[in-house]
Amino acid sequence: MQKVALITGAAGGLGQTLAGNLSEAGWQLVVVSRDAERLSQAYGQQHLQIVADCSTVAGARHIMAVAQAEQMLPIALAHCVGNIRLGALHRMAEPDFMDCLNANLISAFHTLAAFVGALRNAKLPGAAVFVSSAAARIGTPNHEAVAAAKGGLEALVRGAAASYASAGIRVNAVAPGIMDTPASAAIIGSELAREAAARQYPLPGIGSTDELADLMAWLLSAQAARVTGQVWSMDAGFSTIRPLVK
Repeated sequence: MQKVALITGAAGGLGQTLAGNLSEAGWQLVVVSRDAERLSQAYGQQHLQIVADCSTVAGARHIMAVAQAEQMLPIALAHCVGNIRLGALHRMAEPDFMDCLNANLISAFHTLAAFVGALRNAKLPGAAVFVSSAAARIGTPNHEAVAAAKGGLEALVRGAAASYASAGIRVNAVAPGIMDTPASAAIIGSELAREAAARQYPLPGIGSTDELADLMAWLLSAQAARVTGQVWSMDAGFSTIRPLVK
């Protein structure tokens, strides 16, 4: 069986890092973004590139249809779509909240549904990994919107893992703290903000996409064949350990 992995949000920092990781491990890749120019800039002529909005049913199904037409049905899914919407809920505009839900939860639901449907039709096992957040596990000021979306994502992972375990389809997630990506540039753009963010963690510092991509690649691999329905924290102890107050 050829090893084909689908990466959504593939033009982002994490998506690009994971693409390099999986490609080196021998996977063929289907890379997806809403932005054709960013996809081309990131990958040139490499991989099967699909422009689609996976936050809609039609967009998610389009991805799988194109992949199947190209005889590249993915048996692994890494859903790297997401955004960071911060702000106290009483001040958050409805469009911002809905954008947060669409990017972090709705897109995951529709993409997983299309992926699982295609695997079941082909009678193939598979694995999916999603990106949650430490904010879904511990109350963090001004993170209400993203915490709600990622909390829903974690519940989706557990429910889908239960539904499709008998078909050999594994579903897991990773939950990082803040990472050094373009998406977090507005939060840790200055050296002062970066140092303040780093001090929040029991193991001080800012996470890297390399670390998270390694974990995601492992969860998609045969080495994780007995792992499903799990959310793996990579947050330097933020959600479980009280930091030392100095």
